Amino acid sequence: MLVKTYGSAVNGVEAITISIEVNITNGTQTFLVGLPDNAVKESMLRVETAIKAIGYFMPRTRVVINMAPADIRKTGTAFDLPIAIGILAATEQIINLEPLQNWVFCGELGLDGSLQPIRGALPMALTARKEKFSGIVVPIQNAAEAAVVDSLPVMGIRSLTEAIQLVEDPMRAKPHHSGIEQWFNEPPGLETGDFSDVKGQENIKRAMEIAAAGGHNLLLIGPPGAGKTMLARRLPGILPPLTLEEALETTRIHSVAGKLTTGTALVQKRPFRQPHHTISHMAMAGGGSNPLPGEISLAHNGVLFLDELPEFNRSVLEVMRQPMEERKLTISRARISVEFPAAFMLVASMNPCPCGYYNHPEKECSCPPGSVQKYLQKISGPLLDRIDLQIEVTPVPFQNLSSSSRTESSQEIRKRVIQARQVQARRFSEIKGIYCNAQMNSRQLEQTCSLGSPSRQLLKTAMERLKLSARAYDRILKMARTIADLSQHELILPEHIAEAIQFRSLDRDNWGWK
Repeated sequence: MLVKTYGSAVNGVEAITISIEVNITNGTQTFLVGLPDNAVKESMLRVETAIKAIGYFMPRTRVVINMAPADIRKTGTAFDLPIAIGILAATEQIINLEPLQNWVFCGELGLDGSLQPIRGALPMALTARKEKFSGIVVPIQNAAEAAVVDSLPVMGIRSLTEAIQLVEDPMRAKPHHSGIEQWFNEPPGLETGDFSDVKGQENIKRAMEIAAAGGHNLLLIGPPGAGKTMLARRLPGILPPLTLEEALETTRIHSVAGKLTTGTALVQKRPFRQPHHTISHMAMAGGGSNPLPGEISLAHNGVLFLDELPEFNRSVLEVMRQPMEERKLTISRARISVEFPAAFMLVASMNPCPCGYYNHPEKECSCPPGSVQKYLQKISGPLLDRIDLQIEVTPVPFQNLSSSSRTESSQEIRKRVIQARQVQARRFSEIKGIYCNAQMNSRQLEQTCSLGSPSRQLLKTAMERLKLSARAYDRILKMARTIADLSQHELILPEHIAEAIQFRSLDRDNWGWK
């Protein structure tokens, strides 16, 4: 008897519906065809043991299982459940075949017939809705995640026995509800600290507010102990909340990577990824024989923080150049090519020289001549060109450290950031894929950043006197636009240009020469 069920395979951050055909004929062998990988081939042992464990029988005749389309490589363990249901239906142990044509089944079987969680439940549910299936059956641990997709009944089950009962009596199905509204009503966590605890460093806090408001990349340069890492770790507390669209994009990536906590429906907060400087370029970009997202994609719609930037391998830093510009990352292998989203904010910190005390107000730099430039050259010009704010961090004086007065809190700063992002959302409402000022291209920059005569003259004078490079021009305009948005000004004023100019330290030709 020939029976067809439906499963789903993950390709990048998308899912592809897989038709699983099971045919029982005379013979003795079992064949699993359709480019299955080792994990899929091993499923036959799990399926057989699980079927016997719940009191059903495994046929001892010829079983041919075809997974179509046959030219797409099948990976992972999510095919256990549809294969088991197909075998039980083909051997007439399941009588009601109608649900098999309308539902997608996904799940990994334990040897006792229980269901284990899988990766990629959200993209699988999105594809099932797109292809107009009547519902999707997933392990109970993935039910909240899949139920985020509206207009698609999601049945969360705990075992193969429950799956059989559901197929035999579809009326007993109770679709899972995610209660998606509650995920957007929770306040942001401040586990990494509040800006009100930071003494001094008002100019750095202002720079981080601008970076958060416009989605700008940020580089902090200063001596050891100046507070670079401490400040960067407080950045998540002032980032704007995720929109529903951004949350779905982020959750899909984390689901495919297996990073979602069990029972989690959506990623609530913007990601903050902090890889160690020993990371490989493949772990940063993603990859493998079955490509999975790397740190760059896991930071999508959030922050990628690189502490001690020059200590990272040069090849690791260079893989960021394309995604920083295009906000996506393409990984190609001999048999597969996948595309991962990569719209992230790069926040980095570094010492100004090998000893760390170049430009220190009190301590003298002990590095030999030329070493400062050599140290900075560990970071390529094209990468620095993509970092909007480059700011020097100086040590906090004793008077500020010992002060008992509290400064502005993260919540207060975050309110201004959210207001600025709302302005940008209205500005780019008709442009797909643009959410903040940092993502503007040249045409949009020309349309939204027109300068009056005083502002234009100030920028011209600064470019000439400070010997700023031509590549700084666009960055200064984008930052000035964000500063104007924070001030709720429609026009870019001279004071906005002046503030933006001071955040381009490394563009000065004399910086780092000793």
